[in-house]
Amino acid sequence: MMDISFIIVNWNTKDLLQDCLQSIVKTVGGIRYEIIVVDNASVDGSAMMLKDEWPAVKCIANKENRGFGAANNQGFHIMTGRYALLLNTDTVLTDHAVMKLFTFMESHPETAIACGQLLNADGSKQNSIAHFPTLLTLLANTSLLEYLLPDKFPSKRYEYQAPIEIDSAIGACMIVRKKAIDDVGMFDEQYFFFFEETDLAYQMRGAGWKIFHLPDAFIYHLQGQSIGHNIRSRVEFYKSRYRFFKKWERPFYYRVVCLVIIFRLGINWLLTSLAALVTLGLNADIRSKWIVYSRLLLIHIQSGEQELRP
Repeated sequence: MMDISFIIVNWNTKDLLQDCLQSIVKTVGGIRYEIIVVDNASVDGSAMMLKDEWPAVKCIANKENRGFGAANNQGFHIMTGRYALLLNTDTVLTDHAVMKLFTFMESHPETAIACGQLLNADGSKQNSIAHFPTLLTLLANTSLLEYLLPDKFPSKRYEYQAPIEIDSAIGACMIVRKKAIDDVGMFDEQYFFFFEETDLAYQMRGAGWKIFHLPDAFIYHLQGQSIGHNIRSRVEFYKSRYRFFKKWERPFYYRVVCLVIIFRLGINWLLTSLAALVTLGLNADIRSKWIVYSRLLLIHIQSGEQELRP
């Protein structure tokens, strides 16, 4: 039996995948591990690269893009480790990061999931902690909540000297106890991308498990390069958020959530429209945001939230 099974889901990010794999080999020592790559029908030669250059890596080659949760579940099915360490292809491990995560899990058997501190390429901190979505997080600015209620909403703005308990982890890099997976179950495959790890953490916390953030385990994350920033990714985000609320909240609460989401989307569209008018449409960033908000709002107007939600 291995200590850790690294599970990496890849979709057309061959070069990033290569760097991610090299960072595992360079930084992980003293731990028995295997690497599993689940390729979601890439067309950039990723599977051939793995076959030629990484023959020891277990590769599952899907014939279609199955999404993040379903692909990771495939890795869960064949893993031999006591822990699964999920990595995005756009992550690069630093020295001792994995050992710190592993050691923490070994000494805290009540913990189902642990994550480290994600870093930008320049070394600045990224958000590594996810909060469970509620009406409060929809109505209020998350940064304001983190400032006013730091104990309930921990974030990168604070310096932590020791591991802290959190709601959920950002899925770019997190270690998951196999025993907790066996106890609670795997990812809900109805999520294609976004909120899978939040949903799993919600289930695990509900079953009595704990989730922790380790502030001194550092992982570089080239944020978003493994998924892109197109309209499809934004639609998937809305779909996943709708699913989370519909799955876990009562019908009336869910309907209120739908109204709040649509209202906020309308406000964002109005503000970006005004900004586009003021700048005469010359600002590319504002123009891009206006296009995204317009398309999302149009989908909602045409068919309520039915077009987006599962």
